[in-house]
Amino acid sequence: MEVQEFCRRDCKRMPLLKREPDLFPEDLLDNPASEEKPWWALYTLSRQEKKLARLLYEQQIPFYAPVIERRYRSRGGRLRTSYEPLFPNYVFVCGDNEVRYNAVCTGCVSRHVPILQTQELVQDLRQIRDLIAMDAPLSPERRLEPGQRVRIRTGAFAGYEGIIVRREKEIRLLVYVRFMEQGVSVAIDDCQADAI
Repeated sequence: MEVQEFCRRDCKRMPLLKREPDLFPEDLLDNPASEEKPWWALYTLSRQEKKLARLLYEQQIPFYAPVIERRYRSRGGRLRTSYEPLFPNYVFVCGDNEVRYNAVCTGCVSRHVPILQTQELVQDLRQIRDLIAMDAPLSPERRLEPGQRVRIRTGAFAGYEGIIVRREKEIRLLVYVRFMEQGVSVAIDDCQADAI
């Protein structure tokens, strides 16, 4: 009981920040030239999406990190608003290798993947931006389901096949020896695998 009282009085809570730019420049997705430029999917370190977006904005690097508004009631009954990444750990950057290098040098990026179908990506991101602007109730959905057979498209495991296994907010690829019905699993990202 004493510990709870102490925590209630003395523990600092993370402040709720106001909405920050999640798209730079504002016309990035509407500019036809952006469909012709290279794009990168940057996988951030844990809870570093907003920090990376701030640093990219300061460096004037074109990016999109979709953020959605979440409203909830605090314990005291007050209505609170927070802004959360729609795609946790992902920020999309538009630019050449030098732009990618500068983004990675921020210290917020764990991995980066080049986007091969840039036109499709820009169209998809444009639709997502428009849905967010309409205040549509959005919920992130994972595309790989447990039990689904996949082939890894990119990264160190490119070409491997296996079955998706999910463990506590982590997607894992199970590679098994069929006649033994045993195997090993490795953590992967949704963007690395295609269903087969």
